[in-house]
Amino acid sequence: MSGILPGSPVSGGTLLAGSGSGPPAIELSGVSKIYGRGPEAVVALDRLDLLVTDGSFVSLVGASGCGKSTLLSLVAGLDQPTSGAVKVWGGRPALIFQDAALFPWLTAAENIELALRLRGVAKGARRETVEDLLERVHLTGFGGMRPHELSGGMRQRVAIARALAQDVRVLLMDEPFGALDAITRDLLHEVVDELWRETGMTILFVTHNVREAIRLSERVVLLSSRPGHVVADYPVRIAGQRRIEAPEVSELAIVIGRQLAEEVRRHGDR
Repeated sequence: MSGILPGSPVSGGTLLAGSGSGPPAIELSGVSKIYGRGPEAVVALDRLDLLVTDGSFVSLVGASGCGKSTLLSLVAGLDQPTSGAVKVWGGRPALIFQDAALFPWLTAAENIELALRLRGVAKGARRETVEDLLERVHLTGFGGMRPHELSGGMRQRVAIARALAQDVRVLLMDEPFGALDAITRDLLHEVVDELWRETGMTILFVTHNVREAIRLSERVVLLSSRPGHVVADYPVRIAGQRRIEAPEVSELAIVIGRQLAEEVRRHGDR
């Protein structure tokens, strides 16, 4: 028995994304986002409903241009919906992009410490916290290096540590490993999975890689082609050690991939 229970396509209604029926962490109700006006207006999201429970790890997949990054921007508070409501519990989320977006003139440790300074953490406690965070992302001994001296994977680990330094309950990740090679990506999967299980934070993760979504998540939510709305919600229940090359991951990736391909074809026919 593989232990995989794929979800089914849905139409309308609020989707619960996350294991169990715990308190909400993120809720989008009837959210639409339109860029521009008149005949040139672009509808990025169309009456999207999504409920993510506290402490869950949820991935969003979909065709390019379906509104995944727009959705994250709304949840992060970087933009406002045209209509509908976005609610986030537990304070403002941290957002990690594909580019680590570190300050090049600061060392790895100083980039992390900056988040602590902005939180008002006392100077005496900052150094110890930074060292602890570097250890948690497996960068002990690299705190004195500047971003250009680090590999792409190491820079992303610094970005993750900086997000943790913000003491957030919700972490948003927008294609954070898209530019990395397969080996580095696998290592960072381990880091993120370990941190999620240790901290119990809520993670909303955007990726084009269906296998990556299954490897990391408790649930994979598929968005339609533009305008984006939820078309399917797949629970991921794989017992034991989960690897991206595991047969169980491949089995569910085929199911999700078929529906994703249908959405890509539908978008291409427009």
